[in-house]
Amino acid sequence: MRILDSEQWRPLAEDHATRARRLTAAHLERRRRGVKHPLEDFLFDYYGFRPAQLARWQPGPGIGLREASDLAGRRFYATVDGVTSLDLDAFRAARGRALDWALRILTATDAAEPQFACFGLHEWAMVYRQSPDQARHQVIGLRATPEEIARVVEGHEIRCSHWDAFRFFTPDARPRNVLQPDAEAQASFEQPGCLHGGAMDLYRWAFKLDPGVPGDLLLDAFELARRARVLDMRSSPYDVRPFRLTNIAIETADGKAEHVAEQRSIADAAALLRRRLIAVLDALT
Repeated sequence: MRILDSEQWRPLAEDHATRARRLTAAHLERRRRGVKHPLEDFLFDYYGFRPAQLARWQPGPGIGLREASDLAGRRFYATVDGVTSLDLDAFRAARGRALDWALRILTATDAAEPQFACFGLHEWAMVYRQSPDQARHQVIGLRATPEEIARVVEGHEIRCSHWDAFRFFTPDARPRNVLQPDAEAQASFEQPGCLHGGAMDLYRWAFKLDPGVPGDLLLDAFELARRARVLDMRSSPYDVRPFRLTNIAIETADGKAEHVAEQRSIADAAALLRRRLIAVLDALT
């Protein structure tokens, strides 16, 4: 175990809190004013990890802290001979199943061949054959009519591999998906090019296994998830211009090329984060 004295670990905790406040300040201010931002609020509303939790630094496994009375009282921490660290036995007893499931998903995703031909069409499939007032994101207007959305969906091969996106497809869209992912077989469908399973879910697994994941990795995953979310919505049939973003017209050749270029960049960044996360989860087992 690496042991850090107070003057070593407290600046890390303070820097983490400062970074987390910077990342969540706009969300908290909007929440105070009752203003919705469906792109960025998604990371809090859907995933359910609160800004205050993001701001709480965790050292991760293999790190012991001296003079850490504020951490000593938290769940899954133990203090022995003045050194506070994760109580791995307690963590495994409580989170063992989630830990095993996350490792299974992440290692399978990392080993799979990345696919970059989805073009963000899952968001189109979620509003296929619906009227505008049935769309999932009512705060955002649609940039395409129902007829245009239908032409895009029917004119492409839909290959969504991520269960948590596929389950929101409209009934008419589900049979059009070449793949039929399900929750129980999730590990056999995930692939690293997917914006959701390959990138955004790194944040999901990182916070679900809190406090076992180091704070810097959690915030790195959060930032990547936000970047993936923005691309997700820019390539969707929703009009994101009111949020000072430009739409990517994936229904055109130029739009497809733009989407894939950014998707590949996100996938490259996600690969590095995924391997860091796998290493941490291995240390927790």
